[in-house]
Amino acid sequence: MIRLSDGGAYLVNGSRIVEDSPTAPEEIRSLTGNTVTKEEGARETISYGILERHNTSGNMEKLKIRFDKLTSHDITFVGIIQTARASGLEKFPMPYVLTNCHNSLCAVGGTINEDDHMFGLSCARKYGGVYVPPHQAVIHQYAREMLAGGGRMILGSDSHTRYGALGTMAMGEGGPELVKQLLNQTYDINMPEVVAVYLTGTPRKGVGPQDVALAIIGAVFERGYVNNKVMEFVGPGVQSLSADFRIGIDVMTTETTCLSSVWVTDDTIREFYEIHGRSEEYVELAPGGVAYYDGLVTVDLDQIEPMIAMPFHPSNTYTIEEVRRNPMDIIADVEKRARVSLGGSVEYSLQDKVIDGKFHVDQGIIAGCAGGGFENICAAADILRGASIGAGGFTLSVYPASMPIYMELIKNGCAATILETGAVLKTAFCGPCFGAGDTPANNAFSIRHSTRNFPNREGSKLQSGQISSVALMDARSIAATAANQGVLTPATEFDGSLHSYQYYFDETIYKNRVFDSKGVADPSVEIRLGPNIKDWPEMAELPEHLLLRVVAEIHDPVTTTDELIPSGETSSYRSNPLGLAEFTLSRKVPEYVGLAKDIQLAQKALEEGTCPVEAKPELKPVMESVHTMFPEAGKGNIGFGSVIFAVKPGDGSAREQAASCQKVLGGWANIANEYATKRYRSNLMNWGMLPFLIDRGELPFTNLDYLFIPGIRKAVEEAAPEVTAYVVKQDGLDPFTLRLSEMTEEERQIILKGCLINYNRV
Repeated sequence: MIRLSDGGAYLVNGSRIVEDSPTAPEEIRSLTGNTVTKEEGARETISYGILERHNTSGNMEKLKIRFDKLTSHDITFVGIIQTARASGLEKFPMPYVLTNCHNSLCAVGGTINEDDHMFGLSCARKYGGVYVPPHQAVIHQYAREMLAGGGRMILGSDSHTRYGALGTMAMGEGGPELVKQLLNQTYDINMPEVVAVYLTGTPRKGVGPQDVALAIIGAVFERGYVNNKVMEFVGPGVQSLSADFRIGIDVMTTETTCLSSVWVTDDTIREFYEIHGRSEEYVELAPGGVAYYDGLVTVDLDQIEPMIAMPFHPSNTYTIEEVRRNPMDIIADVEKRARVSLGGSVEYSLQDKVIDGKFHVDQGIIAGCAGGGFENICAAADILRGASIGAGGFTLSVYPASMPIYMELIKNGCAATILETGAVLKTAFCGPCFGAGDTPANNAFSIRHSTRNFPNREGSKLQSGQISSVALMDARSIAATAANQGVLTPATEFDGSLHSYQYYFDETIYKNRVFDSKGVADPSVEIRLGPNIKDWPEMAELPEHLLLRVVAEIHDPVTTTDELIPSGETSSYRSNPLGLAEFTLSRKVPEYVGLAKDIQLAQKALEEGTCPVEAKPELKPVMESVHTMFPEAGKGNIGFGSVIFAVKPGDGSAREQAASCQKVLGGWANIANEYATKRYRSNLMNWGMLPFLIDRGELPFTNLDYLFIPGIRKAVEEAAPEVTAYVVKQDGLDPFTLRLSEMTEEERQIILKGCLINYNRV
């Protein structure tokens, strides 16, 4: 079904794979008549060509990228624009789209959400942007319809910024990276490796894009096979897939932890642009005659079966048939994983979901940038035609990804078909994806065509004893399950017809509701600031030495950004840095906020010109131990704060709040064995936090220990690859080594200044 190569591979004439081996050069010579080196072949990938055209450094090993367009949603754009404003922003230098698809629900007892929306509208007017009102489109569907272009690059402040199927290399990063683009700075990375995803065959009836995506994620995630690499989709199987099908696979590449993605383009994609009235944006993209890839994922589409990603990660994949055949064995495995993810903080069992040998689910959701596409919903309607979801506990909700899609579903009758079953058809909203809509009941099991199923989303509040389970499935199998009134059912058992519906895009809705400045700024516009929109607090420069207290020690294999800062109800505070920070690690380490604030007292005293030891008397014996080796420390040259340890933090959302909330509570660093994603590590550095690495094995420190890091400012200035730190003991200091790994000159300067705001402050 899916095979991962142990090495690189050559793609000859876009169709023939030659895996790297001692005989590969001769085989290529026999096929082409030419000798091609790996270096030459690497320059023939689609990815290399796009990156080269957007690189401003003149050095393809050290990229400095300027993007063509930017996009953000209403969890992130307030903080981004506030940060850029503090740095002297006068005009958006490129098209910047502000969508409002995450917090469209009313904030009970307040105006928070709509205040943020009005902030966005006023900024679009003042700085020359585009404003998409609530319920009109989810961020990525609007980008597909109105922004994507062949050979273009788009940067978004949402991790699922992926438009590769349309020939656009798109990346999801934390807000500070968009700030840099708004200030005419660059996105700095080493040239990434490129992995070919070679597709063959044609999917069977009932198999959808989520099935293909989950199969790929399940194959690559644990191995880190495409981590921080570009996935380039090629091969004869691409031609068998519709544009919507390709898009559905592509958006889920984020869950592999890859950097970005891009696909070959053809007449199918040309037609997509024509349908959307933007035929001029189509560009034919294909690798050169002989392209070399750093890895190879071979996918036989004929063999893909309906899939399910069980709680609590998109990589926890099985075929639906496996779950039906061996439900208790798989449940036992999920419960075992849950004990690790949940830390035993709540009772968790799925055994009651198996009744008379059949697996019963409580809720179905088809939504957002992954599930809310036109073809997904039409296929679901065909499967649901004439069925009833029943009058029991099972519910089904469908969220079209944009109003143009919604309108076409009404015109072709699919909307009525869905509503007749007892399902609910809602407007474009990302809520079910990040835990702000259709929250399942406690201990309920929800199947969703959305992007994530992490443990701290969808209503789970472990500290309150609440837990819900989300599994990821394709819209087709969700519909088949709904037609079976909640009994888990793969869509391949559907024996009716799946029709081919023609899509007609009508831009009238957008013309009537979306504000588009056409790139013209109006400096006279006054920005609307609601009472919950707060400026960032002042942040100190990196001092000569640091004394840090370990305030969280997390040994889970992976720590998601949702565990670092929960989504859902916390989003109402997204424009209030101090208010949001109160939720930091609240569902993972509830005591974190209190402990971080406690050591922060010393730093605040220092900044106010008073004695840190008087503010925090506990520090007196600690400083006495430090002075046994470093008597000069503490005379205006030391900073105090907190640090967390996690094995592999940062999987998941691009929300920079996972880092900024630690920073405003006095965090100076993270210590990790590795970072799950580039974007989380970048978020740390952009907020002035040190991304330390430590070798795997027994830690030299434990939670609540004090760590002294002498000469850290000099180490950053000189790009030292490692530093000696010390665990402070009653009888002295115990040394250990921390690594900093590679940072760009700009990243070092940002850390030295204390954060990106300070670096750019005017």
